[in-house]
Amino acid sequence: MSRILAGCALAGFAGLTLLLSELRVFRRVGLAERLRIYTSAGRSRAGGGMLSVASFREVLAPLSSALGARVARIFLVSEELGTRLERIHSPFTAAEFRMRQVGWAAAALFAGTLLAMASGIGAGLSLALVLAGPTLAFLVLEQQVAKASQHWQRRIFLELPVVTEQLGMLLAAGWSLSSAMARVSERGAGACAIDLQRALVRVSQGLSEVDALREWAELANVPALHRLVTVLSLNREAADLGRLISEEARAARQEAQRELIESIEKRTQQVWVPVTAATLVPGVMLMGVPFFDALTLFSA
Repeated sequence: MSRILAGCALAGFAGLTLLLSELRVFRRVGLAERLRIYTSAGRSRAGGGMLSVASFREVLAPLSSALGARVARIFLVSEELGTRLERIHSPFTAAEFRMRQVGWAAAALFAGTLLAMASGIGAGLSLALVLAGPTLAFLVLEQQVAKASQHWQRRIFLELPVVTEQLGMLLAAGWSLSSAMARVSERGAGACAIDLQRALVRVSQGLSEVDALREWAELANVPALHRLVTVLSLNREAADLGRLISEEARAARQEAQRELIESIEKRTQQVWVPVTAATLVPGVMLMGVPFFDALTLFSA
């Protein structure tokens, strides 16, 4: 018990030291640090000292990334966190998100330890309580990113038939591929329009239109988008590109309709489960009354 209290006191002292080091009253900045902000190499490191939060973050970020990636692999999360965060246009980098996960897990560990000490339960339940808190905190944040990534992929899949038809009409009217992409991204407000804006930014950075679209398809990881990019890569080669794009839009729409029909059939089957249970239970009870009556009669 005394060792746990000593560890908690040491952790609290370290955190208090880091917080107080950010205040001007308790921090004495050296001459080199004060002059570094006027140099081009030191502007990005201005305001950071050896005991500052920025230096602490620089040390903790690689450790948090490695630890978070290992725990994610234990729970069978195969896709890279950076890919999912970039897919959903998250403002966090992978290292920042892993630090957030580790911070929540550490807070849950501290709270679980205090709760186990205050409740006075057995050793097994205390260990389960201490381990369940950090695991749950880590998995909740991981599940939020996974769910947001799946939702973004679903939005792209549902918007893709309309976007494909729009690109086909613009290309058939004589627009170039980059102009058609810019037109669709300006007039739309969905997931495909936002991703097309990012693809246009990559084009402005020197990438070709086809390479930017392939990069988008690899990032989104939607099979229908891969097929569309394969068709759009024939922009400079095929003469009847409008017909090919129309066929691809029709195929994407049919695939979306098949998934809608499957979901409707599954919900229809789920509706019959309570109806069947509500019908069978009274029937079994009505059949059981004369059956038990006959057993009583024969036994007498």
